Amino acid sequence: MLGNFTYCNPTKLYFGDDSLKYLNDELPKYGKNIVLVYGGGSIKKNGIYDEVIEILKKNGKNVAEIAGVMPNPTLAKLYEGIEIARAHKADLILAVGGGSVCDYSKVVAMSVNCDEDPWEKYYIRFEQPECRIIPVGCVLTMVGTGSEMNAGSVITNEKTKQKIGHAFLSEEIMPRFAVLNPKYTLTLPHYQMIAGIYDIFSHICEQYFSGEDDNTSDYISEGLMHSLIHSSRIANKDPQNYEARSNIMWTATWALNTLVAKGKSTDWMVHMLGQAVGGYTNATHGMTLSAVSLAYYRHIMPYGLQKFKRFAVNVWNVNPEGKTDEQIAKEGLKALESWMNELGLVMNISEFGVTEAELEDIADVTIILTDGYKTLSRKEVIEIYKESL
Repeated sequence: MLGNFTYCNPTKLYFGDDSLKYLNDELPKYGKNIVLVYGGGSIKKNGIYDEVIEILKKNGKNVAEIAGVMPNPTLAKLYEGIEIARAHKADLILAVGGGSVCDYSKVVAMSVNCDEDPWEKYYIRFEQPECRIIPVGCVLTMVGTGSEMNAGSVITNEKTKQKIGHAFLSEEIMPRFAVLNPKYTLTLPHYQMIAGIYDIFSHICEQYFSGEDDNTSDYISEGLMHSLIHSSRIANKDPQNYEARSNIMWTATWALNTLVAKGKSTDWMVHMLGQAVGGYTNATHGMTLSAVSLAYYRHIMPYGLQKFKRFAVNVWNVNPEGKTDEQIAKEGLKALESWMNELGLVMNISEFGVTEAELEDIADVTIILTDGYKTLSRKEVIEIYKESL
């Protein structure tokens, strides 16, 4: 490993089918005023809401709620949540939901005591918080983002159609604790399950397809990919398989708690392309990634050929005998495409209603990063979108 780095992850995880009970261990560490954050109401239908409220009451907490956090949390919703948390004098923000609810809760937590506009400060100027950050805890009900164990947050400005993520640096932004009960994920619709699976895979790839040194992080990434591919095939046929779903949940956390990024540059251009499409269409995040991935990887493959060859052999078991490096790498991408089709992922952005006439506008809100194998030009961004139609 050629890179220099520091690694610290302060999030405490409680994993398993009885993990919610450990809220009783965590809640006494914080003051009485709790803000409970959740999404569209599924936690009320499946009983999770009642379980959480009972524990909060048992611990004598004074609870305010922010309900209706959408899959792509908007700036307007963020402003609403900040006001609720301020009025309640929040001592802890408890996110109960998927990655969007966790993302949203983190940016509320860092904005409550800040007088500046969070969109301008965090998502336009990409500054770090300087105000006191409210602690966040998570009870995870959907997997994919890894938001339960990182300091990232994605917000959509519905007026400008910009969907922007910011990986913050402060350890205080990371959830203090996260409850991971795989049973809570079993009621997810199939579409959301496979979208989450691809989001996990994309997180690993964004960190894997970068750098050329012999890096321990790449070996870990390959193991995570093998596990995810194996478990995804089981879950795709039997969504109620607890063992497969628990492995997927655990892989999601380790895919983006920054461990496998250590010692590496990282790419994240698939996410920039996918998030731009998501900001424009409000499509499901994991599906926007699947719709642009192959076009992007085919475009950059010649610039990172050795890693794509390694990906083909070590992840997809491509036989390299008698083949050129390029042939091996292309066979690996074909294997990836086959798996994606097997799961039933969205493979083209036209399925979200995107037309060729809109590609210039989407390119306008696409952030171009510089740490991948090739820095894209605007023309190349549009070409990749065209190939993704």
